[in-house]
Amino acid sequence: MSSIATIVGVDIAKNVFQLHWVEPSTGEIVNLRLKRAKFLDHFSNRRPCFVGMEACGGSQHWARRLIALGHRAVLLPAKQVKAFVHGNKNDAADARAIWTAMQQPGVKAVAIKTEGQQAILALHRMRQQLVKFRTAQINALRGLLTEYGEVMPKQRAGLNKHLPDALARLCDRLPGMLIETLRDQYARIRGLDVQVREIESRLKQWLRQDDACLRISEIPGVGMLTATAAIATMGNVQAFKSAREFSAWLGLVPRQVGTGGRVQLLGISKRGDTYVRTLLIHGARSLLFRQSETPTWAAKIAQRRPFNVAVVAIANKIARTIWALLAHARRYRSDYASQIA
Repeated sequence: MSSIATIVGVDIAKNVFQLHWVEPSTGEIVNLRLKRAKFLDHFSNRRPCFVGMEACGGSQHWARRLIALGHRAVLLPAKQVKAFVHGNKNDAADARAIWTAMQQPGVKAVAIKTEGQQAILALHRMRQQLVKFRTAQINALRGLLTEYGEVMPKQRAGLNKHLPDALARLCDRLPGMLIETLRDQYARIRGLDVQVREIESRLKQWLRQDDACLRISEIPGVGMLTATAAIATMGNVQAFKSAREFSAWLGLVPRQVGTGGRVQLLGISKRGDTYVRTLLIHGARSLLFRQSETPTWAAKIAQRRPFNVAVVAIANKIARTIWALLAHARRYRSDYASQIA
């Protein structure tokens, strides 16, 4: 951080914001409480400074507004701020902890996203919510039918095939109002299918319009969902120094436990965005199942290591390839061989 610009820690809330900073000229410690309507007015009259906030609901919006006013906004993960909260937890203590965390070396800030990127993430979140609700409805429907001796196959295609016959067999045994309610629930599930497909069609439309998404969608194992989610989640690709840093940010590298000069590598850290990491692993798994498209190095790993280890290795490679294509503005080439700079 520059020694000239003032560092301000901000604890944001729904209606009241708490600010903490130290005046560079006098060394005075300032704790200021502002209403939401006065927050931007305060910073519009200040010299450019570093403003730190926890990455939480609304923080992306305020970061964009502060950047528009000429300040530098920094979003910090809540886990890294929590370590500096001393004593009782309150707004003033949180603002002071954010101010302290901003000055620590090695603290990785959260990428600030554009409104367009957040819009794409909002579509992904709504689709994810619909899929979860649909799965819950399907499982509930299976459970209810199991109580009457009708066991449905696990796959969705099996449910679609056997449910009409199962309801027909139960018509003579169960009250009509129950049969109609079961049919309503199945219709509700099909309605959720329509809503999921509508969101996916909007994501495909955005994919066709975005050059970066088109370039990384050419990578084997990267589909429409992975491409759009990765672009929207990472924000500015230049925020990551290397491909390995990006894969580590997604939690696809081993955790380390070391003491006395001995370092032990464990399973993947699972840090970062769970949704994007899950999509990458699913894409890698599908790539490993399609043996005709499996890279040679990945096939060799699958022969000597457990299946899931090979899947994570492919997901790690896909994440690194995504960063490389975006950072260097290139298109995917299957015959490309990396060289030492």
